[in-house]
Amino acid sequence: MTVYGELGVKTLINAKGTATRLSGGIMKAPVAAAMAEASQACVDMAELQAAASRIISEVTGAEAGYVASGASACLLIGAAACITGLDPGRMARLPDTTGMKTECVMVRSQRNFYDHAIRATGLKIVEVGLPDRYAGAGVRDAEGWEIDDAITERTALVFYVADAQARPPLAEVVAVAHARGVPVLVDAAAQLPPQANLRRFISEGADLVAFSGGKALGGPQASGLLAGRRDLVMAAALQHLDLDVFWDMWSPPPPLIDKYRLKGAPAHGIGRSCKAGKEEIVGLLTALRLFIAEGDAARHARWLKDCETVAAALDGFLVTITGSNDITAVPAVEITLDPERMSVTELCLRLQTGEPAVALDPAQRDRGIVTVNPMCLKPGEAQVAAEQIARVLREL
Repeated sequence: MTVYGELGVKTLINAKGTATRLSGGIMKAPVAAAMAEASQACVDMAELQAAASRIISEVTGAEAGYVASGASACLLIGAAACITGLDPGRMARLPDTTGMKTECVMVRSQRNFYDHAIRATGLKIVEVGLPDRYAGAGVRDAEGWEIDDAITERTALVFYVADAQARPPLAEVVAVAHARGVPVLVDAAAQLPPQANLRRFISEGADLVAFSGGKALGGPQASGLLAGRRDLVMAAALQHLDLDVFWDMWSPPPPLIDKYRLKGAPAHGIGRSCKAGKEEIVGLLTALRLFIAEGDAARHARWLKDCETVAAALDGFLVTITGSNDITAVPAVEITLDPERMSVTELCLRLQTGEPAVALDPAQRDRGIVTVNPMCLKPGEAQVAAEQIARVLREL
């Protein structure tokens, strides 16, 4: 019996993608093995994070890097770093921002559930721009001058959510923010692939960038990496690490934390609840190495093969493979349903309760489209998922 069987938890075929509520994806065997090996020894966590910083720096082009318990955790400690700098007194007071910079400027059309991580630090989000292009009222969104207008002496950072449709372009946002002496924190949690994005946001001037470790990277679900300016990564680390240590016995690795830039050791910081274990750190670094080694082309070909398997098994239904000619994209299978026969909701619910259970992506259900995303499929699962979908559709 499997560990899940012993717990009475039903496993499923995840054809939706790297959704946290479905436990993310499947780690490659070397990642799981590295985590198991890491669990069998004890290390100084600051030394391990310093090693992670070196590797993340090499991969992203940033001055430094860090690992926390997810991209959202990285946003929280990154925002906290922008508020406090290297002042341990300020670190101890968060989320009380009295006497500190208290605002974060953000484009209104980029607001989402995950900006709770920013607000958890005590910051107030100041929205700018009207997203007419989404409201159907016009073509405009926020512009650089609006961000500039919103920056005051209270502004701790500008928060930018990376996406192909994000406006204004990041380089413009960075130029405006830096002209006013304000750092830019980028949420790039799901911006892989393409692999080039690991370096893109830093090269465009972002001060801090957060990526998810458990999505396309294929690392532990409870992991994320933060890359950026050394002073800000240091401030983030100081608000994350266990600092229950005597000052004269504390010798953090200088590449990560320069102890002598501090007036004292901070208390446990606001990021302490975002702890990443040695297993997650080693697992993420292993996954990062494998992700780079595989490359966009091979990864795309692997995913596309599963998409073609699904499409072939659904011959006779209205099926389209998207992203098949773009190696920087995640290809997917879109199935268009006849609403007179079955809705997307009904199909998904029947598959979720089937044996084996299959989870699809219903994001386009208003258009009568359900999507098969190959990112989390194990070998052989594409065929099984397609057969389950075909069985339910043919039962009509």
